[in-house]
Amino acid sequence: MRFLKLGLLLVMALVISACSQPKYYNYRGPEVTQVVVNKSERRMYLLHNEDVLKSYDIGLGFAPQGHKQVEGDGKTPEGVYYIDRRNPNSSFHLSIGISYPNNQDRAIASSMGKSPGGDIFIHGQGNGYRKGAPKDWTAGCIAVTDKQIRDVYSMVRDGTPIVINP
Repeated sequence: MRFLKLGLLLVMALVISACSQPKYYNYRGPEVTQVVVNKSERRMYLLHNEDVLKSYDIGLGFAPQGHKQVEGDGKTPEGVYYIDRRNPNSSFHLSIGISYPNNQDRAIASSMGKSPGGDIFIHGQGNGYRKGAPKDWTAGCIAVTDKQIRDVYSMVRDGTPIVINP
């Protein structure tokens, strides 16, 4: 009887662990050497040198045209930045940070007497996203699906350059 209970507990533990899917995985493929975002195409590319490893449809800030200049403008930055942090506990499933603002961004905002903002990420949708929401819905971030951000989070390392084109 004791062995039966122990066996059932073991089986239940295995079933529970098999059902829980990790938020991200260990990527073992070619290194992502650059991320390229083409805002006008609403596409993001993960590159290894010149080869496209993955590409994704993306959502942008709620006012996507033009370069982000000040906090709250709803624009997604344009230019060359770096992946500089990651958040496995993001409200948007997973997220990786973009090094906005740089010194030039700060100077532009300062000349207008405003803050450049910050906390620009590539992230998933999370629980707050509702189906049928507009394609460009973030406050300036780059959004993909939760499944896609698992790939991006796993593949892209801190320090990777990201080029965000108009």
